[in-house]
Amino acid sequence: MDFQLTDDQRALQAGMRELLAARFDREALRAAVDRPGLDRSLWRALGDAGFFALRLPEREGGVGLGLPEAVLVFEEAGRALLPGPLVATHLAAGTVEGAATGEAVVTRVDGALVAWLDEADHVQGGAGEATPVRSLDPLTPLHRTHGTRTATVVEAVLLSAAEQLGSAARSTDLAVQHARGREQFGQPVGAFQAVKHLCADMLVRTEVARAAVYAAAVTEDPYEIAGAKLLADEAAVRGARDCLQVHGGMGFTWEADVHLHLKRAWVRAGQWQSAEQATETLASAL
Repeated sequence: MDFQLTDDQRALQAGMRELLAARFDREALRAAVDRPGLDRSLWRALGDAGFFALRLPEREGGVGLGLPEAVLVFEEAGRALLPGPLVATHLAAGTVEGAATGEAVVTRVDGALVAWLDEADHVQGGAGEATPVRSLDPLTPLHRTHGTRTATVVEAVLLSAAEQLGSAARSTDLAVQHARGREQFGQPVGAFQAVKHLCADMLVRTEVARAAVYAAAVTEDPYEIAGAKLLADEAAVRGARDCLQVHGGMGFTWEADVHLHLKRAWVRAGQWQSAEQATETLASAL
């Protein structure tokens, strides 16, 4: 079976990367960190680009594509650290008015936590009484709720894994760029064996996760999706840690973007399906 991307899929992925480069570059990312809040104009731009309506049938005003294509655009969103309840709004595109076009922001209760509650126009799952909690990620505001726990949505797990995959790939790129450009003792730090090993390990984890995420998007098997989420979480978290180590002391500074990838990866690893839940899902299949 050929799992290579088609020309149309590559064009879709490239188009989303170009859109995010134009509308949410590093300057916009830093502005979002300094001034928290959801950019509604960007949200509507995503709607205009078909981000939320990607899997809606064309007869319903959607793009008419499938889960594999959704994974590709969510990978790009994770690469750019795009903020907002992207997964919940995407899943609500066919049921909540305005979600498909980006006119409405939809969030969903995930266990005891709900993200972007204050910015949401619709809350799925019943938030009930909610208390704000301090989030590790400055771009993911969280509330703790006492509402009804909603069932795990396998598509949400996979799309979250795709975001983790994009973040892992970006962390790898940042590490390689720094290793090539930063010099110590008269040569690039990438010439040192320890740094080479870190970068190589990051690449291997990212590509293994990519294979798992892409395959799960084709099969839509809940057990394969659980495995993909585990691998993508590991690639994103460990990749960001290794990227920070490659950057050395400057990686710990606020000015570097490495810490933003690490914090988002930590938060996302606990969303939709945690490592413990994914492990239990896989164990139940044995």
